[in-house]
Amino acid sequence: MSGSGPTFVSPPGLYVGVPYEYAAVAPTGGAVFTAGACPLDTEGHVVAPGDHEAQARAAVANLITALEAAGAEAGDLVKTTVYVVAAERADLVRVWRVVEEALAPSRPPSTLLGVAFLGYPEQLVEIEGIASIRGKRKP
Repeated sequence: MSGSGPTFVSPPGLYVGVPYEYAAVAPTGGAVFTAGACPLDTEGHVVAPGDHEAQARAAVANLITALEAAGAEAGDLVKTTVYVVAAERADLVRVWRVVEEALAPSRPPSTLLGVAFLGYPEQLVEIEGIASIRGKRKP
C-alpha cells in the first residue's frame, strides 16, 4: 500500500473497460467497498438480456471475484445493496432468491430496491457490497 489512502483493486477476469475500480480496501479497519457488480462478461457485454435470475447470478459471481481480489470472500460481507430494474415486486423477489442462495450461509444485512434503469443497456441487476477483512492478509 502506498501512503495512507485506499488500495484500489481491479482483478483480471472482469471487464477492463469500466471507468472505475472494482473494489477499494480502506487503509485502516480492513473495510472493502465494491463498485456495483454488473452482469458483464469479460468483453463488457451484458449477459442474458431480459433474464433477471441469470443476470443476478452473473452479478454475484462478479461481486465475489472483486471481493476475492481484495482479500475478502462472501462470508466477509457486512452489507449489500441489490438494485433491480423491476416492473413488479416479483422481479425483486426472484433476484433476491438468487443472491440469498449464492451468498449462503452468509446472511449480511441487505437493501433490495427496484429502479427504473441501470447503467448499461439491457442491464437488470447490480449488486454492491461492503466487507470486512480486519485481521486478514490484505492484497
